[in-house]
Amino acid sequence: MKIAVTSASGQLGSAIVRQLINEVGEDHVVGIARTPEKASNLGVEIRKGDYNSRQQFDEALRGVDTVLLVSGMDDPQKRIQQHRNVIEAAKYNGVSKIVYTGIVGDETDTAFSPIVQSNRQTENDVRGSGLQWVIGRNGIYIEPDLEYIDHYVKDGEITNCAGGGKCTYTSRSELGCAYARMLLDEKHHGQVYNLVGEAITQARLAELLNRVYGTELTYRPVSVAAYAKERRTALGEFMGTVIAGIYEGIQNGAYDLRSDYERAAGRAHKAPLEMIKNLASVQ
Repeated sequence: MKIAVTSASGQLGSAIVRQLINEVGEDHVVGIARTPEKASNLGVEIRKGDYNSRQQFDEALRGVDTVLLVSGMDDPQKRIQQHRNVIEAAKYNGVSKIVYTGIVGDETDTAFSPIVQSNRQTENDVRGSGLQWVIGRNGIYIEPDLEYIDHYVKDGEITNCAGGGKCTYTSRSELGCAYARMLLDEKHHGQVYNLVGEAITQARLAELLNRVYGTELTYRPVSVAAYAKERRTALGEFMGTVIAGIYEGIQNGAYDLRSDYERAAGRAHKAPLEMIKNLASVQ
């Protein structure tokens, strides 16, 4: 059995590859990356695959039984055809099963919605592929907040437009565990899972960070317009707009939703405090 993981050089893709190695061994796992050298440290066979090239994926998926399609990072409309290149190459090579890493989020009312919509289109393409399929909808990663801790400490606060909305944070390692089971177990075929954890507010997030890091952070909400302006200045038009749209979605309740994690992974999702402690220990 050969399981291929796309975007294996990325943080999510590499987390899934490592979990699969633990479960089935390196001989059964293939990593696919646009720049193979960046994934050479994973200890598995690495093949070249750029989402823009159907031909590269026709080669990359040879002899593969199951493929994990990690959602791309390009412009939303470009992603749809990029993902179709992988789906069509999977069909061409006789791959039997495809698992897709989608996202949760507001489909219509925020600046993040176009990305969610493109993910939903790929979900439809996966369902219509004729292959066995499983779809995960990833929650918001908690890692960026930990990577941003020095900025929070400098400011003495967390500031965004989420207000009192709750976010069901997850982590890449938690997702790695869930996707390994979704790839390996037939009972998940035809399922769509919300891969999210416990819902917490930004004020609660500040409290948990304080407990782990010994900080004294508070949370200060601002308007969507003010936060979008600040993020665009700091991160550029595209990424700043996307980040502001995510926090607007938190404010609107788009990330306070039922978790299917235990059904997917076979165990409960780790609590936010445990995730933060684990991640802080390896920073």
